[in-house]
Amino acid sequence: MKENYNKTLTPEMKAKLRKIKHLALDMDGTIYLGSKLFPFTIDFLDRMKAAGIGYSFLTNNPTKSVADYLAKLEGMGIHATEDNMYTTSLAAIDYIKKTWPAARRLFMLGTPSMVSQFEKAGFEACADDPADVPDVLVVAFDTTLVYPRLCRAAWWASQGIPYVATNPDRVCPTDQPVILVDCGSLQKCIEHATGRRPDIVLGKPDPTMLDGIMDRHGLQPDEIAMIGDRIYTAQSLVGDKVKVPLVFQALKEEYKALKDKSKWIGKDSTVVKYTFGAPVFNIDRQYPFQLKAVERYYFNNNQQSDTVDIV
Repeated sequence: MKENYNKTLTPEMKAKLRKIKHLALDMDGTIYLGSKLFPFTIDFLDRMKAAGIGYSFLTNNPTKSVADYLAKLEGMGIHATEDNMYTTSLAAIDYIKKTWPAARRLFMLGTPSMVSQFEKAGFEACADDPADVPDVLVVAFDTTLVYPRLCRAAWWASQGIPYVATNPDRVCPTDQPVILVDCGSLQKCIEHATGRRPDIVLGKPDPTMLDGIMDRHGLQPDEIAMIGDRIYTAQSLVGDKVKVPLVFQALKEEYKALKDKSKWIGKDSTVVKYTFGAPVFNIDRQYPFQLKAVERYYFNNNQQSDTVDIV
């Protein structure tokens, strides 16, 4: 990114940015796309380290344990530790320990990798057995799901067992010709069968995700900023607690870039690059929804000035 966007920042925004000590970074779509690392990512992380600003990688996808995510990042050339990761699995673990401190046994719809993260935290996985009554039901994005376990989860939901869902996503984004049914859809299935909704749905955009990061790193709300590839998700995630000036200042430039086809890159115009250093993504799948969201935000809220200061 060659252009210096600091010239568009107001003095108030600069003062707020000086307070930032930590960044919550969305992963897929922000620092990489699928298995491809964006070319600016490592330089950006190095600059943050040099400036003394910490960061956490935030993801709604609980299918991998922290160890597996760290291995993926390492394979991309990003050296990170457990302190740099915060997944919806960790958010669920923190929430269960805080809300039901005596809970130990869980019935989980989740991948073996996710289950291993809970076991590492001291929990035990219940069997698919009506005699093995769990303390808490955990429903997650489960790519290994089999029908009997879905039915058992519905049974425990119908029995009033405390019920936690790891994330609200109905589908998981993919560039493959398939629909990846995610945690939100499993919740709806259980609700339709039993009439029961989760007691809490964690993950973005629930602010509990950022609460966990602030607690772990001893941060105040004005000391953390959220950076993601979807403005509307980030805004919902932070609520009134956390400032996201980096994201919102980008909104106007993002809108202009999406509207201006000359900014698109790629041989067949199948991808688009934001002008504000944000990622490249598949325009066929995400462009219409993203553009409509930005249009709705701007023109429903009359935010049409050249400099957008929402913080």
